[in-house]
Amino acid sequence: MTSKAGQSVRVIAALAVCASVLLAVQVGKAMLFPFLPNVELVSLLVMLFTRAFRRRVLYIIYLFVFLQGILYGFHLWWVTYLYVWTVLALLTWLCRSQDSPWLMAALSGAFGLFFGALDAVPYLFIGGVPMAASRWLAGIPFDLVHCAGNFALCLALWKPLDKAFSHCAERFGLPS
Repeated sequence: MTSKAGQSVRVIAALAVCASVLLAVQVGKAMLFPFLPNVELVSLLVMLFTRAFRRRVLYIIYLFVFLQGILYGFHLWWVTYLYVWTVLALLTWLCRSQDSPWLMAALSGAFGLFFGALDAVPYLFIGGVPMAASRWLAGIPFDLVHCAGNFALCLALWKPLDKAFSHCAERFGLPS
């Protein structure tokens, strides 16, 4: 039996490790596969972490985004990342009772497809609708790749990663 303080330390450590995994996956992909724009595992992992940690996933997301800002510099994309990953977590949480890899893959694919629209929101405040629309339209080819990549990766990896992560969380006594 672990104490409440010991349990809290475990949860905090797990959240930090999850944020670090997101950063490592994102940086590793960028270094090893730069020719695959917008094909990434971060979306899938955010969904899985949301399923396991529920609202505490926000700590993972914001630590991940903060670390990216330190690594790449703080710019407008950084502000966007604060809410786009939160949107994905919220949508995943709304589907929390579903266990279908097809549904999760569809959600992940839709997120990839609309990522550019979400990314264009700050440009509404900077240059109005024309600037936001041009930003979004210019990125549609990347959004299509993002959609396909997210769908395929989620469909292929959802079941095994969800099972493995649930097993680890249970084994280490992390509450969900």
